[in-house]
Amino acid sequence: MVYETPEQQLQSAKRSLATQREGGTHRPAPRGNSIGKGSAELKMKSLLKRVRNIAIAVVAIWIGAGIFSAVIGPLLFWGFMAMLLATGIAIALFASFPKVKVPKREELKLGNPQQMVARTELWLESQRSALPPSAQVIVDQLGVQLDALGLQLKGLGDNEPAMAEVRELVGEYIPETIDNYRKIPAHLRSEEYAGKTADERLTESLTKLSGEVDRVTRRLAEGALDDLAIKSRYLEYRYGGAEALEDMMPDTGVPLPDFSAIPTKQAREQER
Repeated sequence: MVYETPEQQLQSAKRSLATQREGGTHRPAPRGNSIGKGSAELKMKSLLKRVRNIAIAVVAIWIGAGIFSAVIGPLLFWGFMAMLLATGIAIALFASFPKVKVPKREELKLGNPQQMVARTELWLESQRSALPPSAQVIVDQLGVQLDALGLQLKGLGDNEPAMAEVRELVGEYIPETIDNYRKIPAHLRSEEYAGKTADERLTESLTKLSGEVDRVTRRLAEGALDDLAIKSRYLEYRYGGAEALEDMMPDTGVPLPDFSAIPTKQAREQER
């Protein structure tokens, strides 16, 4: 295990932040996959609900069949087939219900930071297939950036200036940009207008918005990095040993006494 000094840890954190600023190491998500952890968690919750409903339905059918056999009489062949048919229908029905509901635009900026991020990622996924390839790459990048932003927003109250800025950026500007693009007829999106096509303008706008999300995330993270630097220096002074103690002592120009040259109490008694 390689030990890193506090300065090295701080530099690693800054390099990681710089990587995130440049888009991170995230690869474009294949269609149908989640662009971020928030939307993936929503899908997983929906999947677990479907599995739970299937289990409840199947157990209820088989218990009902057992009670019927005990009270009325054996199911026989057709009764058993009816039970299997009911089980198949229950599985088919609950396998696709409840579906993951794509949030509406006005719902994106509601709730706590984690809910806001998850809804926005889910909404972006639903829009992704209608965007040009260059914009899809940025949408995938936004998924990673929104995850990082959600982590930085944990613990912030609604009255914090950063929260208001984020809700406006994530809940209004990003979806409005995509909505405005989708209002343009598909056959006109590749035609040049005022020097650029609609596809190019969308990519350019999403790139700027991605940079803005990153700027807010870095601004919030800088406070945590400053705290880390302060704590690291304290730990150096507290546990760094003699060298750290020498650094803490002011340089008065007066040399410290050589304690090794001073005779011990036992030596002084022998001299007497």
